Amino acid sequence: MPFSSAPPLPSRIRWRRGRVTETGRRGRDSVQLTVDVPDEGRLPALAYPSLVGIPQVGDEVLLNTTALAQGLGTGGVALVVAVPDRLPPDPEGPGHLVKARYTPLQVTVSGVDEQGTEHHGLMTEADDLGGMPVVVADLHSALPAILIGMLATDPDLKVAYVMTDGGALPAAFSRTLDALSKSFVGVITVGQAFGGDLEAVTVHTGLLAARHVLGADLAIVTQGPGNLGTGTPWGFSGVAAGEACNAVTVLGGAAIGALRISDADERTRHRGVSHHSLTAFGRVALGGVTLVAPRGLTSELGGQVDQDLAGQPARNPVVWVDTDGLDDALVLSPVPLRTMGRGYPEERAYFLAAAAAGRFAALQVPVPEAS
Repeated sequence: MPFSSAPPLPSRIRWRRGRVTETGRRGRDSVQLTVDVPDEGRLPALAYPSLVGIPQVGDEVLLNTTALAQGLGTGGVALVVAVPDRLPPDPEGPGHLVKARYTPLQVTVSGVDEQGTEHHGLMTEADDLGGMPVVVADLHSALPAILIGMLATDPDLKVAYVMTDGGALPAAFSRTLDALSKSFVGVITVGQAFGGDLEAVTVHTGLLAARHVLGADLAIVTQGPGNLGTGTPWGFSGVAAGEACNAVTVLGGAAIGALRISDADERTRHRGVSHHSLTAFGRVALGGVTLVAPRGLTSELGGQVDQDLAGQPARNPVVWVDTDGLDDALVLSPVPLRTMGRGYPEERAYFLAAAAAGRFAALQVPVPEAS
């Protein structure tokens, strides 16, 4: 049967046209909008200027409303696909790495590891992290707490963030990065994620760029906002945290696991130490990872954490870290601390565990010798 005469397939995207009625908050590469859509009213929308230009009030825009219709917490907005009557200029300069590959929205970026670019020579020779501590976490919500733990321990440390592609692909979607960008020496987006200060093809080259291009003392690896989980043993995007630990190990870094701990989550699989942490670190991270448990938990939760970690393989040492002063630092967080709809102190154990991992990593950085 000729392709042209085949029956139409149902779309997997909800397409809408609308007109911008308001513009709102601007991020480093995002702008919030209100868009009037016929028969559906005014919808919250988000545009990425580097992809579609800057929509103005009165512009007609093409929207993808799939996530909004599903009522998703993270990502539950309409996304601007195009401003048809005012297209942005063509990209200029180098860049042949294609991300969001072979989708209608694929983009080209200049990679830190691609040929003909400023850092290609350095990246060709880079092969070792030199023992750099790297904290790996399951959820994006752990990022600010890990950073707080690091900088509360030593405010002069240079910290890089390596954002993987298990959640949101555009770094610009993260309000956390908007607020914390000045606290990082740089953000590196790897895999299909894009929009960082540097782009890299893999977690491996992202880590090497953190060390050798940005000169980081420490790195944090976690996915962008929007974890995907199915309630099955292996069907969650955080499995990639274990693979990230393997990348750290093979490159000569020190992998440190930020445990997902909770006594507020109603789901049994996430109480105490989440099965996400136990699976990713205990079964996927075959090179070993230091697991950091925070002191200062309630006696009941502390006992459960101790019991949950008792079955870890010998390659995963468990370290209990003092948390004096970390609660005060978390209270002063420059961004709201929230995970799974719950904030601090409701999820104190979760954020305290992340901050403790950051503190432990900071203490592993060698102190420079006095000249």
